[in-house]
Amino acid sequence: MIGSVIGSSSMLQIQLEAFEVVLLPQKAAYVAQYGLLLVSDIHLGKSETFQARGIPIANRVNQVNIERLQSLCDRWQPKQLIILGDLFHSSFAWVPEVLEAWLAFLHQSNVSVRLLLGNHDRALLTRLQTLPMECLTTAIEQDKLVLSHEPVAIPGCFNICGHIHPCLRLKTRLDSLRLPCFHYEPEQLTLPSFGEFTGGYEITLKPGAIAYVIADNAVIPFEG
Repeated sequence: MIGSVIGSSSMLQIQLEAFEVVLLPQKAAYVAQYGLLLVSDIHLGKSETFQARGIPIANRVNQVNIERLQSLCDRWQPKQLIILGDLFHSSFAWVPEVLEAWLAFLHQSNVSVRLLLGNHDRALLTRLQTLPMECLTTAIEQDKLVLSHEPVAIPGCFNICGHIHPCLRLKTRLDSLRLPCFHYEPEQLTLPSFGEFTGGYEITLKPGAIAYVIADNAVIPFEG
C-alpha cells in the first residue's frame, strides 16, 4: 500500500490493492476509477432522537452535515454517492425538518444516491424506500472491491466499510487528543463517521495497520 499527498496536505491519495482512493478531510473517500464518493454513518436526526428523550440538542447539525455533503458532490461530481449505512439515526429522526432537508439534497445534488442499510437504518426500510434513492440490504461488489456497512471479509477482495466510527488517541506528556481517522488494515479500510454528532470508537494500531487521522483540515498517516 502506497500513500502520497496530492496538491496539498488537505487530502491523501493512496493505493489500496488495485484501487486508487482519495481520502478527504471532510471524512469521505473518492474511488477515482469508478467515480464513487463514499461516506458512512451520517446519523441524520440524532439530535431529534435526543430531544424526543428530553435532552436538548441543537438541530443545526443536520444541515451542517448535508451542506458538507453537497459541497463534496459539487467538488468531485461523482457518478454515484454511496452511503455505507446509518443515514438516519432512529425512527425519531423521521420528522419533517430532517426529511425536507434530505429531500432537498437529493433533488439538488444531481447525483445518483445509493444507501447500504446500516444497523440504524434497517427498521426504517419501508419508509426509506419511498425516497428517491436506491436502498440496498446487501454489500456492493464491484470487481474485487466490496462496499459494506459492517466489516466483511471476502477472500481476494478489498473491503471498504463504516459502522465502527474509528478514532485515534494522540498523546504527549502534557496532552491527549482523540481524532477521527480512516483505519487501514490488510484488505480493509474503515471510514470515519461522516456525521458531526456521532461519537467514535478508539482504535489500537496493530503492526501493518495505518490510521489516516483527520486534523486541521488535513489527512495525516500514523503507522502501527
